[in-house]
Amino acid sequence: MPEKATAPVGDKQIIIETGKLAKQADGAVSVQLGETIVIVAAVGATKAKEGQDFFPLTVDYREKAAAAGKFPGGYFKREGRPTEKEILTSRLIDRPIRPLFPKGWYNEVQVQCIVLSADGENDPDMIALVGASASLMVSDIPWEGPLGAARIGRVNGQFIANPTHVQMTESDLDIVYVGNETDLVMFEGCGKEISEADFNAALKFGHESIQPMIAAQKELAARAGKSKREIKLNIVPEEILTEAKGLAGNRIVDALLTHGKLARESAVSAITEGIGKKLVEKFGEERVTEFVLKDAFYYIQKEAVRNLIMSANKRLDGRGLDDVRPIHCEVGLLPRAHGSAIFQRGETQALTLCTLGTGEDAQEFDSYTGGASEKKFILHYNFPNFSVGETGRISGPGRREIGHGALAERSLEAAVPLDNYPYSIRITSEIMESNGSTSMASVCGGSLALMDAGVPMARPVAGISIGLCTTHDEKDRIAEYKLLTDIIGWEDAFCDMDCKIAGTEKGITGFQLDLKLRGIPHGLMTEAVEKARVARMHILAEMAKTLGASRKELSKYAPRIETIKINPEKIGALIGPGGKNIKKLVEESGCEINIEDDGTVNIFSVSEEGMKIAREAIVGMTAEAEIGKIYRGKVVTIKEFGAFVEFLPGKDGLVHISELANFRVKQTEDIVKLGDEIWVKCLGVDEKGRVKLSRRAAMAERDQEMGGGGATPESISGEQQPAGGEARPEMAEHGEHSERVGDRGGDRGGDRGGYRGGGGGRDRGGRGGDRGPRGGR
Repeated sequence: MPEKATAPVGDKQIIIETGKLAKQADGAVSVQLGETIVIVAAVGATKAKEGQDFFPLTVDYREKAAAAGKFPGGYFKREGRPTEKEILTSRLIDRPIRPLFPKGWYNEVQVQCIVLSADGENDPDMIALVGASASLMVSDIPWEGPLGAARIGRVNGQFIANPTHVQMTESDLDIVYVGNETDLVMFEGCGKEISEADFNAALKFGHESIQPMIAAQKELAARAGKSKREIKLNIVPEEILTEAKGLAGNRIVDALLTHGKLARESAVSAITEGIGKKLVEKFGEERVTEFVLKDAFYYIQKEAVRNLIMSANKRLDGRGLDDVRPIHCEVGLLPRAHGSAIFQRGETQALTLCTLGTGEDAQEFDSYTGGASEKKFILHYNFPNFSVGETGRISGPGRREIGHGALAERSLEAAVPLDNYPYSIRITSEIMESNGSTSMASVCGGSLALMDAGVPMARPVAGISIGLCTTHDEKDRIAEYKLLTDIIGWEDAFCDMDCKIAGTEKGITGFQLDLKLRGIPHGLMTEAVEKARVARMHILAEMAKTLGASRKELSKYAPRIETIKINPEKIGALIGPGGKNIKKLVEESGCEINIEDDGTVNIFSVSEEGMKIAREAIVGMTAEAEIGKIYRGKVVTIKEFGAFVEFLPGKDGLVHISELANFRVKQTEDIVKLGDEIWVKCLGVDEKGRVKLSRRAAMAERDQEMGGGGATPESISGEQQPAGGEARPEMAEHGEHSERVGDRGGDRGGDRGGYRGGGGGRDRGGRGGDRGPRGGR
């Protein structure tokens, strides 16, 4: 029998249903918000694989095109590998549910989420996370839930739970909050330089918002849930663990306090190898398996690291609990990159590169469930094996790399002026060394690279990771804790929290919390947020010693941009039929040209000459005919009643036969020939946009200017005409020919008048007016 439970979230209802779909799964629910529906199914293997020494949890979230009533793109018309959003949502679900499985239980578990309906208004990611919790709650899989989840936005100063995509465009905050009945379990997101006080207030609002979801899941599990299965934990036998601890003694502490990551690893390995041989001799290979040795040494090191922190306030590298490791920065070290930087914090080193591109370089993607379908700012994070001194499989970016890159990207994005900045921007972070929070090093290095590239950032951005070490009482509640600033890899592995917070001197821009605990109280998180603020200010000050603000000039290798505003009604004329005009212009100039719907035209070029060609052509093609203005044009069509002259690129006007000269003209060809360049004056534009031109009026005005002393030696001695059909400022028509156009149609001072010598058609130009026929007729 299907069972339902509902939970109010803001002004909406979340509906959770089980018993209708996917009944062969260990637990399955459908979750609905508005007209968005997600099916989530959980299955746990009945036994662990032979030799399994970790918990193999897989979370897979997929969005189907059919859910939005669309066909997938591409040749095969079928969904393929997971998109970046699908990977990030899978991680979003994995991180809070993973710590709630029993320690030492290594049966494979798969949680699959499929979007069945997408209304384009409500994002499915939050209800998928709620569905993952609910599916585990109604299943027989052992799990310490439930969890509630909500996205928190803020519009006009008011917090909103699960805002729509439209509301999120107006929000200055995007927090994914996950918690249980009493504690915070996970968060991630970004903000537009929000204060620490507002951030903490948003977390509390999120905690209140998720309580109805938790109550609904408990109600559904009580009515339709299965009894939890009996499980067998794979743990180290107590006697072997005790013997290993005795053999290690204080030597393991001395090895852990060795300076330097690689030296510390070598010292610990030397001890564990010797202990392993002695354990095998005493208990035999059948009992002392590879798993037993690995797990025993993990517990020994974990206990030693935590005792040093909790009892002696001592960290492995000798720092105080609040100390940030030494920082070193460099910028401009790669000559061809548009911007580059090295950021090093202790043994963590990120080499970051900034590339500026055109609007065509923006990343486009399918957005079946609503929201943005393009982004102009991209950060890609790469973590090669050599960064930790190891070998391994070399392939494309994995889920971890994509997740770290997304965190760094959203942390920097708030400080980049994307709304009015014409460039697309790509940051690549190449991790050269790793020993603690390379994602936050990518934020710091990315900020330096952006400033080195001349991107006008609002303020520099830095980030830091805060760790946590705890002890618990008999009721498994936190009894004591120590917060650690700038954690290293061993502290991340053996302690309880990795809380990354990035921002500017003004406020927070990006954040992500990962816990190994079932949850932490909000008061503790408030302390961690303040520790992160203090460390961030220190890092920003260190970065400012190298580069404190964006450079004023771009790299000489970066594309230059010029923006022209045209009448939106002229966009069609600029593009041309089938894109003919714009394609020709791109080919001739070598520029990239982007045209916005509001008439904004961005020209990108690395060549000044190409920029000039494109600029003048666009101005000419989109210019309006101005009544009374004189233009230099080309005769493109001859008719009995006159000539059509292209006086602006792509824009023709008629010079009626009566307007060709200041005397009666019998035939158009008597005055102009096809291809002649002549001066014309715009007399008017009719209601259909047809332009009336006059050669006679243009010459009269030019001669009048000359007669009034308007001519200069420069204008007389040769043509200095502007390109692209612009109006000529000089009015001279005298002097020797500098160019022969058509039938010597005076390119050098204007059209030179009628026939000379009976038909040669030397259009001599007027000195004091159109001189008429001379001796020929």
